[in-house]
Amino acid sequence: MTQLDHIGIAVAKLEDALPFWRDLLGLELEGIEVVPSEKVRVAVLKAGSTRIELLEPTSPDSPIAKALEKRGPGIHHLALAVEDIAARMAALKKAGRPALDEVPRPGAGGCQVTFVHPKSAGGVLVELSQRPPDSRH
Repeated sequence: MTQLDHIGIAVAKLEDALPFWRDLLGLELEGIEVVPSEKVRVAVLKAGSTRIELLEPTSPDSPIAKALEKRGPGIHHLALAVEDIAARMAALKKAGRPALDEVPRPGAGGCQVTFVHPKSAGGVLVELSQRPPDSRH
């Protein structure tokens, strides 16, 4: 693990959440993108050396829509930056705590990501994120 990469926060609508984080708290909006594989729209805000990702579902069957339905808005996951996601996934599997995916999937910002189930991580949904080689976040 190299560092905390970001904190993912589930929101119903980016347009309703952004004024608090950007305007009232003064966090810099780095951009908004759609991640089709996750059925989510992501607003990335710079928070010091880490980021906050506001996550809006783009479909009623997205993981974020399901989280909002069950728990309402709030922290969805913690993401840790890793240098070798495949090696970390293999280590988790060997320890009997496999990632939710067999292979990494595409995430925001060109990252490769996977998630570790909260049952394997003390009740916390953990994302492992490997940035693309040319990234300088």
